[in-house]
This record gives sequence, structure tokens and C-alpha cells, in this order.
Amino acid sequence: MAISAVDADIAPDQLDSLVTVLDLIRSGVARTRPELGHESGLGRTVITQRVSQLLDFGLVEENGLGSSTGGRAPRELRFRAQAGLIFAVEFGATSIAVGLTDLTGRVVEHREEPWDIAAGAERSLQRVEELLDVMLASRSSTQPQVWGIGVGLPGPVEFASGRPVAPPIMPGWDGYPVRGRLAERYNIPVWVDNEVNLMALGEVCAGLGKGESDLIYMKIGSGIGAGLISGGRLHRGAQGCAGDVGHSAVTDDTTIVCRCGKVGCLEAIAGGAAIARDAAAAVGEGLSPFLAEVAHDGHPLQAQHVAQAAQHGDPVGVELMTRSGRLIGRTLATLVNFFNPSLIIIGGGVASSGDLLLAAIREAVYRRSLPLATRDLRIAYSPLGHRAGLMGASFMVADELFSRQRLGRWISRGSPIGLPEIVT
Repeated sequence: MAISAVDADIAPDQLDSLVTVLDLIRSGVARTRPELGHESGLGRTVITQRVSQLLDFGLVEENGLGSSTGGRAPRELRFRAQAGLIFAVEFGATSIAVGLTDLTGRVVEHREEPWDIAAGAERSLQRVEELLDVMLASRSSTQPQVWGIGVGLPGPVEFASGRPVAPPIMPGWDGYPVRGRLAERYNIPVWVDNEVNLMALGEVCAGLGKGESDLIYMKIGSGIGAGLISGGRLHRGAQGCAGDVGHSAVTDDTTIVCRCGKVGCLEAIAGGAAIARDAAAAVGEGLSPFLAEVAHDGHPLQAQHVAQAAQHGDPVGVELMTRSGRLIGRTLATLVNFFNPSLIIIGGGVASSGDLLLAAIREAVYRRSLPLATRDLRIAYSPLGHRAGLMGASFMVADELFSRQRLGRWISRGSPIGLPEIVT
């Protein structure tokens, strides 16, 4: 049975102020008791009581003296990021990344390897469990324990249930209980989301998007997807499917069939798999000596090879990368006019392929969007790169654990270990 706030001996009004104080300390907005009072509007007695509770629970520690504004210098407070650990898991179309982070998203240990998501849920999650078990085995019993798991998947995820729903590139995953499997095995809370949502969350919490209220994270890899931050919060939509722009129709050409089964999708024309496909066709027609030499060495053509060709002035490489950038930019222009973000962050494997793609995206966005919408708009590559998804998975778990909805259900026990049911 789930533990309620009453079970945890924390009254609802106390829980509200406890979460408020903890959030201010976690975020670094307030570092002393006077700052907490100023930022929260809570009285001195309440601040003193809540800080005392958080110190007793081991979530906060005192950290020297702060600056004095007259009189005795106040004690600084710091969130105990090392109180627990979080497992972060990110599936891409062609890779698995797993990481162990502290409670602030700092990656302590990281492993990544090639993997085909089409191998199915059973084999894929079994491999993740093997990687996580290796990390667990390397840690001593005196080190912090794992408090939760965050998982990112390259397809639509119903956030409430933690199940993928009809994912176009993930055969055998539809409706699979990802959360339930991992929660049962490790006996800790598990949250599952779309990988691009987590990349957006990683950027807004620790990357280029920090401090931004409205932004779009666009991942350009084998496929294409977007994560939306609105009002400083991740926007998942009613069912968790917001941002799936890769399957927006950009042409009526019925010969271009997407992996989702529909025709004319953006990712079927401009994604990494599409770029590689069209490059192979150009080599077959004898149009690109540079790419023909790559293919002759036995390497399957990939988008990064096309980017290298473009950097060497190969006409096919330049055309394919420019076309991809323009098509993506046109789709982004529609989003800019509709959503009016202050920042667009471009990430993913194809996004790391050079400036030509970014220049084409920028040109299309600025040319096709309204002047007011682009007046202060920035478009830039992700500084976090492949770490964005892992960090986002960690932030997702921490935000959920320390939320008003869940903190009171486990804090008196010292950790959420053994309480996977607090997720629901």
C-alpha cells in the first residue's frame, strides 16, 4: 500500500512548505535561511522548522557561512546531491546509453554501445539490465544507493503508464510494460518518456536552455523529433505525444514511404536514414566519387559520410545536407509561428555533422517565420550532445521524487527504495 503524507507524519500544509523550501535549495535560488524567507514569503519560524526537517532527513546540509548583510553571517545550505543515485537509460534507434547520476543530474558513470532498437523489448531491456547490474556490482554497500530509474525511448510514450504506444521504429515494443519490468526487478520507482523530451529537459536544466522559458529541442538523427519547453516546463501533451514532428507530411510524393507506414513524412526525406539512402542512390548513379570511395571501402553510407563529403565540396553531399536543413527549417518555421520560442536547440547524430546543415535550417526559419517571432530567436547546436538525454532522464526522476505529489510518501523512510508504487 502506498504511503500517504499522513502516514509519513507530515501534514499537508507542512508538506507544501517543505517542498517549496527544498525546491529553492535544490535550484540554488536560495542558499541561506534569510534568502529562503525572501524568495518563499514564508515566516522565519516555518523556514527554521522546514530546514531542520530537511537536515534531519538528510536532503540538505549546512555548508559554511554566507555573506553578511549586517550582524552574524548566516549558514549556507546545500542540497545533498550525493544522498542517492539515479539510473538513466537512453535508447536511440541504433544505440543504448546508460548512466549513473547523482540527484542533480551529474553523470558519475556512463556506458554506451551500438544497439538496434528493432531487436525488441525483451532483448533490449535484458541488455539494459545487464549493463545496470555491472554498475551496481562495482559499487560498495557504503556508497549511495539507487533511488530511481529514468528511461528514454525513441518513440511515442504514454507517460502515465510508462508504455510505448505504436512506436514506428520499435517492433515488438507496442504496449510493453517497460516501467513495470524495471520496477519489479529493482524495487524502485521508474519513469519512462520519449527520448527527445528528455533531451529537451536536459538542455533546459543544465545546457543552453537554462533560464529559458520557451524553447524547442529538435533532434536530427536516424529519425526526427522535437521536445517542447513551455513556461519553463516540459510540454508532453494530453497523452505524451507532443513534439512528434518527424511524421509531419512535407510532400505528397507517394513513392517516399516512412517507417511509420505513411508517405511524405519529414524524417523519411530529411532524417539521417533518408540522407544515407539518397547518398547510396547517388553513388549507384555515379554522381559522387567521394561517397563512392567511402562505399568502396566496405562502409555502409551514413549521414556523417554525406556531411564529410559536403565539407570537401562534393556536390551530392552539399545538395543532400542543404535539402535536409531546408526541409527541417520549414517545419521549424511553422512551429516558430505557432509556439514563438526564444531558442531552438539542434541535437542528435546528424546535427553534429557541420555548419552547412545549421546554416540551411537558420535560413529557412528566418525566411519563412514572422518577423516578430524571430526578432530575438536563437538557433544553435546542443552543447550537451549525447549527454542531454541521460541528464534529462535523471532530472525527470529527481523532479518526480521531490514533487508535492510524492515527497511526503517516502521522505520519512529516508529514501524511495522499496516503493515503486509511488509513481502511479
